[in-house]
Amino acid sequence: MNKSLKKTWQYYILLLPALLLSFSVILVPAVRTVITSFTDWNGLAEDMNFIGFANYKALFTDPGFWKVIFNNVKWMCMYLVVPVAMGMAAAFFLVGRSRSRNAYQIIYLLPYVIAPIANALIWQSMIYSPLTGIVSVLKKLGLAVSSPLSSTRTALAGVAAVDIWHYWGFLAVIYFSALRQTPGDQIEAAKVEGCSGWQLFKFVYFPCIKPTFVLMAILIVIQSFMNFDYVYLLTNGGPAKATEMLGVVSYKYAFNMMELGKASTVALIMSLFGMIASIFYVRLNKNEEQS
Repeated sequence: MNKSLKKTWQYYILLLPALLLSFSVILVPAVRTVITSFTDWNGLAEDMNFIGFANYKALFTDPGFWKVIFNNVKWMCMYLVVPVAMGMAAAFFLVGRSRSRNAYQIIYLLPYVIAPIANALIWQSMIYSPLTGIVSVLKKLGLAVSSPLSSTRTALAGVAAVDIWHYWGFLAVIYFSALRQTPGDQIEAAKVEGCSGWQLFKFVYFPCIKPTFVLMAILIVIQSFMNFDYVYLLTNGGPAKATEMLGVVSYKYAFNMMELGKASTVALIMSLFGMIASIFYVRLNKNEEQS
C-alpha cells in the first residue's frame, strides 16, 4: 500500500511542472481574456468598465464581421482541398522512390522551415511585384495580368497560394510517414491481384493512413481560424477588407484601435471554432474505438 501511494505521489510530482506551466501560460490568460471580453478596457487604463454582452452584440450585428468569418470559411475550404491533394499526391509519389525519397523530403520541407516574413518577401518581390516579379515579365510579354493582391476578387486566393506553398510540403512528409506504416504483405497481395495505382491507394494505403488524414484535417480547420501571419504580412486585410481574417481583426482592435475588449471577444470566437473542431475529433476517435 505504501509503495502504491509512493508511486502515485511520484506521478503527481512529475506532472506538477506541466500543470504549473499550463496554469500560468494557458489557464490564467484564458480566464483574463474571457473577463476582458465583457469590458471596454483599452489596454492602458487601470480600471475596467463592465459592459456585459455589448462587445458580442456589436460584432454579431456588424455585416463586416460576418464577411470576415466567411473569409475564414473560404480559407478553410481552400486549405482542405489544395494542399491536402498536393501533399497526398507527393507522398504517394515518394512511396515508389527508394533512393531519392530523402532528398525529396528535404526539398518539400524547405518552404515550411523558412520564416513567414521571408516567404512573404519572396512572393511579393519575385512573383507578385509588377516591377520585379513574374507578373512584370508577363506584362512585358503583352499579357494583361496584375498582382492578385491588388484585386478584391483574387486577393484571398493570392494570399492563400503563398501559405499553401509554405504548408503543402509539410503535409506531404506527414502523409508519407503514415504511408510507410502500411503492411507490406497487404501491398504485395494487392499487386498480385492486379490492383491499379488508384485501387492500391484507395483500398490499401488510405485505410491505414485514415487516422493521420483525419488528424491533419482537424488541425487544418483549427489553423484556418487562427490564421494571421501571411494575411498581415501580404495585405494587412486589404484591399477593401477582402482578406481580413479573425486574427487580423483581433490584432487591429487590440493594437490599432486600443479596444482590448473587442479584441478579446474576437479571440474567444476564434477559440470557439477550434474547440468545436477538437471536440469533433475526440468524439470521432471515441466512436472508432467503440466500433
